[in-house]
Amino acid sequence: MGHQPRDAEAPLLAKPDAAAPAPAPAPAVKRNKYPFFCAVLASMTSVLTGYNVAVMSGAQIFMAEDLGISDAQVEVLSGVINIYSLAGALLAGWTSDRLGRRLTIVLANVLFLAGPLCMTLAGGYKALMVGRFIAGIAVGYDFVIAPIYAAEISPASSRGLLTSVPEIFNNTGVMLSYVSNLAFSGLPPHLSWRVMFAAGAVPPVFLAAGTLTMPESPRWLAMKGRVAEAKSVLHRTSDTPAEAERRLLEIEDVVSGGAQGKGSSSAWREAAAKPGVRRVLAMVLTLQFFQQASGIDSVVLYGPRILAAAGVASNTSLLSLNILFGVAKAGSILIAMALVDRAGRRPLLLVSTGGMTASLLLVGSLFAASAGTRGGAAASAASVAAVVAYVVFFSMGLGPMAWVYSSEILPLRLRGQGAGLGTAMNRTMCAVVIMTFITLYKAITMAGAFYLYAAIAAAAFVFVYACLPETRGRSLEDMEELFHTK
Repeated sequence: MGHQPRDAEAPLLAKPDAAAPAPAPAPAVKRNKYPFFCAVLASMTSVLTGYNVAVMSGAQIFMAEDLGISDAQVEVLSGVINIYSLAGALLAGWTSDRLGRRLTIVLANVLFLAGPLCMTLAGGYKALMVGRFIAGIAVGYDFVIAPIYAAEISPASSRGLLTSVPEIFNNTGVMLSYVSNLAFSGLPPHLSWRVMFAAGAVPPVFLAAGTLTMPESPRWLAMKGRVAEAKSVLHRTSDTPAEAERRLLEIEDVVSGGAQGKGSSSAWREAAAKPGVRRVLAMVLTLQFFQQASGIDSVVLYGPRILAAAGVASNTSLLSLNILFGVAKAGSILIAMALVDRAGRRPLLLVSTGGMTASLLLVGSLFAASAGTRGGAAASAASVAAVVAYVVFFSMGLGPMAWVYSSEILPLRLRGQGAGLGTAMNRTMCAVVIMTFITLYKAITMAGAFYLYAAIAAAAFVFVYACLPETRGRSLEDMEELFHTK
């Protein structure tokens, strides 16, 4: 694969002709940068997802002081956005299959504008819940559509890199929300939290306008019978004209195999009857379950609380170290982006889940060793380092790879709705972790909570090792042969 076929008339071994000039080396294929631009622009909406989910980490302090909301209401506001995102995740498949991937991204940006504005102007708990509901719908849309668009616009040579772009932007948004918490904390309480939310309402205007300049997904166009438009997009997003023609033939083969003209109900009836499709759906749901059930959002939403339990006393230190967690989480995804199309998905997932298991066991052991005592600076530093290691291992593998792997193994006719189901599982487990963490560690201690997350991460390692084949370098259409979903 990738080598030019040998001429059938040429001998296997030919004597070199001294008079003949040496053949010129074949020119290297120049990598097309246009699909990278499209994937990055589409994925920038994920910055808003990370920002809106995590901004509550610091905003809740000033919201409670200004509006008098209770701790229970703060806890609900922190986690309920993930419950609300289920509606967006389930609607995203239907919307993207009808309106197209591009207009679905525009719709997500409109919701990301309305939600934070509602929060900014809220005068009480009910208005805050409305704002979180609108933002939650947008979050669900983004989690589904950004990886799908990136996967469908990208050639196989760079699909892993480009499909992991949404995750790095998501974590950039988390980091920016922590910076926002610290930057606006000096304002009066009635203004500080409102400015934190208002800052998230500005980018959607520009992102929506930019999205309209992007091409539509060629696979969606072909699925709708707009083959000429699909061909044009493929020529703009492929490395060579020959690759564009090959990708078009592969897409047409899948579409002619039953994607075109089938309603969602007939597609799901087929899925229920086909073992390969059922297997793929089970893999997607299980991978998304492990991504969140291993506890990452306990650090994202309750980092300062964990740090305080580790012996960090100063509020300034708590907020500053929370930014460190955000930097580690966003920066580590660069490792995944650099290696995903070289090392492959499976090695990154194995290293990630193995490292997460070890670091979570270390965090739990450090909390167990210091239980009932006031740990010193060394114990606090060791706990912080172990939590950072956990965040790094998560973000270099399981974090982005869950989305990369899920978006590329689903068959075309079920990709939008299947990704919606995977996102629903992801957001449900995220909400469970966020809305139970305080209760959990009070019931079984902080050490027990991290031991539980370590056991789940170990189970994720076994699942990856036993069930997930490598997909690096395969076209999306070739996946249907690999997983017997054609």
